[in-house]
Amino acid sequence: MFNQLGMLAELMRNAGKLRESVQSLSQLEVEGDSGGGSVTAKVNGRLEVVSVHIDPKLVADGDAELLEDLVVAAVNAGLAKARDAAAQSLASVTGGLPAGLFADLAGGSFGGGER
Repeated sequence: MFNQLGMLAELMRNAGKLRESVQSLSQLEVEGDSGGGSVTAKVNGRLEVVSVHIDPKLVADGDAELLEDLVVAAVNAGLAKARDAAAQSLASVTGGLPAGLFADLAGGSFGGGER
């Protein structure tokens, strides 16, 4: 019982650091790509897609199905990198607690799984 109280007290002491860490996630940006870099997607630490770049040659080829697949792959790669980077950023403050516990601090967009 005392161990659990100690963990709770430590988390409460780190609450300010936790909030700052979660808020700083919007500054974190990673890039996922597919098709050898012909499609790239930038994603921030709040798991928001910031931008997508498509090589004009892909558009000119007119293969919509291939283009759709490459965009999905690039966005998913970016999201995976952003999740990993955000988890690493928060790990020191949360003491290994699951990131999903702090979804409210991140506006409901971090660690809560798929929507």
